[in-house]
Amino acid sequence: MKNVIKRKRIKLSVLKRRTICLLKDNTGTGFIDQAIIILIAVVLGALLLAGLYALFGEVVLPTLVEKIKGMFNYAG
Repeated sequence: MKNVIKRKRIKLSVLKRRTICLLKDNTGTGFIDQAIIILIAVVLGALLLAGLYALFGEVVLPTLVEKIKGMFNYAG
């Protein structure tokens, strides 16, 4: 029984030290920093998708449609 109580006290002491160290620690990124990083990633992703959409709409699809029509054009 004494050993169980002693182990619990040691675990509580370790937990208390970890908690104090975490609360005193002022390094790392905050919520605003993470929100800005996520916002930048979303904006860059949207720009990339818009560029790909424009590329496919103006370059790839018209060429593809022309080739398909050429394949099924039996008159010429």
